[in-house]
Amino acid sequence: MERRLWRRWLRREPARSWYHDDRLLTIEQMRDTIARERLRTDRSGLPFALVAVAPAHGEADEPMRQLIAHLTMRLRATDEMGRWSGQSLGLLLPYTDRRGAWCVADDVRAHWTGAEPLTLRVYVYPTHSPPESEAEQTPHERELEEREALPIEVLMVQTLPAWKRAVDVVGAVTGLALLSPLLLTAAAAIRLNSPGPVLFRQQRDGAGGVPFTIFKFRTMYQDAEARKAELMEQNEQDGPAFKLANDPRVTFVGRILRKTCIDELPQLWNVLRGEMSLVGPRPMDSRESAQCRSWERRRLDVTPGITCIWQVHGGARVSFAEWMRMDLRYIRGRSIRRDVRLLLETVATVLIPGWSRKIH
Repeated sequence: MERRLWRRWLRREPARSWYHDDRLLTIEQMRDTIARERLRTDRSGLPFALVAVAPAHGEADEPMRQLIAHLTMRLRATDEMGRWSGQSLGLLLPYTDRRGAWCVADDVRAHWTGAEPLTLRVYVYPTHSPPESEAEQTPHERELEEREALPIEVLMVQTLPAWKRAVDVVGAVTGLALLSPLLLTAAAAIRLNSPGPVLFRQQRDGAGGVPFTIFKFRTMYQDAEARKAELMEQNEQDGPAFKLANDPRVTFVGRILRKTCIDELPQLWNVLRGEMSLVGPRPMDSRESAQCRSWERRRLDVTPGITCIWQVHGGARVSFAEWMRMDLRYIRGRSIRRDVRLLLETVATVLIPGWSRKIH
């Protein structure tokens, strides 16, 4: 009798972690579901949210199993519950703004029975939704409106492939080494042509909308930013971007640097730092990027680059919306072969005037 009980105990299945509950979507399924909801929101304009629930390290499994059982009954049929990165639970809530998401987060906190408190984060899409009149909001609603909600873009960033990072590092190091005499010559010309710093620094939106400082050779006079407002009526680019072919703020040396694209070469340092890639959607000024429509901000899913399809096949000849579509087409089909081709086409566009028009 004792021997049979002992054998049965040895054959029994080990207790599974809550993270392997069959009712939960996998991490891959959750990412696919979020991507689908983003497409739906881009068409309908209706927001959605994600509540990330992370128990303390070493917390027992039983409190999480109880919480999952409660959420199975509490969530709507349209909601999804799944595993998320870092051993956390993700609650996907369609047609829900930040206030609704924080109501769910508060309910999660109220039904938590663990010894250590949970870490709760709310992500929303789109980030900016039209605020309701304060007169129509209750004090509790106003409190929920003021709580932090992170943009969903930070969760959808595509990891830079190993091959792409390798090409970036080799290309950036080689470029900085071989082009150092040209870089020093350009720096000296800028210094002699007009007063001001050699490098231009500006905050741009990188992968996931995370801002970074981009480096370029200065091609304009020092008061360029102050004079921008008076030139807005002459803007030749639709959408939030500002483009002007004969910009009076550009210096004599600056025109040469822009025509030859030498002004972009300091961005090789951004590539080496991992903030940019050799090929990828051009990073926009953070102020302009904030004005993009939700579907246009999908270009932030990848690391921005020095060159991409728009530089070779678009430029000033296409609308802002088509520029964004070009970036999204690149993201859907990026490969090492395509990156090498775009780099070669970029060089040809710079060295052979009118070459980009010939390949249309």
